[in-house]
Amino acid sequence: MRRINNPWLNIPGYNCFGCNPGNPLGVHMHFYEDGDDIVSVWCPTQNHQSWINTLHGGVQAVLLDEICGWVIFKKCDTSGVTAKMTLNYKTAVDTTQGYIVLRARIKERKRNVVVVEGEIYAADGKLCAQAECTYFTFSQEKAQEMQFVSAELVGDDLTIEEVIALALAHQEKEL
Repeated sequence: MRRINNPWLNIPGYNCFGCNPGNPLGVHMHFYEDGDDIVSVWCPTQNHQSWINTLHGGVQAVLLDEICGWVIFKKCDTSGVTAKMTLNYKTAVDTTQGYIVLRARIKERKRNVVVVEGEIYAADGKLCAQAECTYFTFSQEKAQEMQFVSAELVGDDLTIEEVIALALAHQEKEL
């Protein structure tokens, strides 16, 4: 899998809570293309919990909405807005396991409406949450007005183990 370039990094005013690495309160997600899936490995901390050692459900919703949005960027080559999101929590996400893996892909597409499905997996591979997000996608002209250029692939082809190692190293730097 290869990393997806963030097309907004140098745009004034860009401060996305999900994907801006410079947002001091954000979750700093990075994304990779793996066949039909978009993948992100993210490291929760105690600052993201609800109950003791349990990832807050609202944070899970943010993570799933963000990765599903990146499916739109990469797979549809445009931007859009979330119109609807349904989320099923399967089991608690332990904040002490080091990392979680998020995966998302297109489920259905009808003109400018795209349904994306995504999941959160614990470090041990257990399914923790599933989401289905419906997006209204923008025309190329509207996407360009919003400064969307393209979500290009960058860097070397990586294994999931290498992506996990990068996420853990990034987390160490932030702590």
